[in-house]
Amino acid sequence: MARDSSATKARLLDAAFNEFAAYGIAGARVDRIAEAAGANKRLIYVYFGNKEQLFDVVLQQALELGAESVPFEATDLPGYAGAIFDHLVAQPALMRLVTWKQLERPGATATTAEAYRGKIATVAAAQREGRIGPGFEPADVLTLVLALAQAWFAAPGGPATDVDGTPWGDERRARHRTAVVEAVARIIAPGNDGEPAPEAAARRSP
Repeated sequence: MARDSSATKARLLDAAFNEFAAYGIAGARVDRIAEAAGANKRLIYVYFGNKEQLFDVVLQQALELGAESVPFEATDLPGYAGAIFDHLVAQPALMRLVTWKQLERPGATATTAEAYRGKIATVAAAQREGRIGPGFEPADVLTLVLALAQAWFAAPGGPATDVDGTPWGDERRARHRTAVVEAVARIIAPGNDGEPAPEAAARRSP
């Protein structure tokens, strides 16, 4: 029975992820989630509570998976930004889910706030050790790194498209990744004088 319950929860979470990414919280329908999961709609309320609580669980699970796939490394923020970029390209629905969260549930959860504070503290320590330039405050460094890694989603015409609406090919996407990595390397370079960090050239390829 426990095994069946776990399998049902997993199917519901997978279906909910797709539903929320496509429609947000307000537009999502528990009927569609239950049907896609092959489960009784009542189980959504039994396992997760209301629709907003289900969204929170789905988002937290997605963020935890992202954290496992892309471990935070303050001593290699350019590489970290590139890894985030790769993860988001592979999981485009994640950015849609995060965008809905910002629109419909903008407040930070206790878990995400704690994780963010931990990363800021790690960046601050790296600055004190001289591994990251002191030109920006630790919170600004982290915010800029995350923003640059996610900027592809807001490219003109939509996610990863040129101004004429043409979808980016692999080569164009790789050039943007290089720009992201290089930009982060310059931000954290000692003195923030606009010159690439010495190791930046080695990171230009995915």
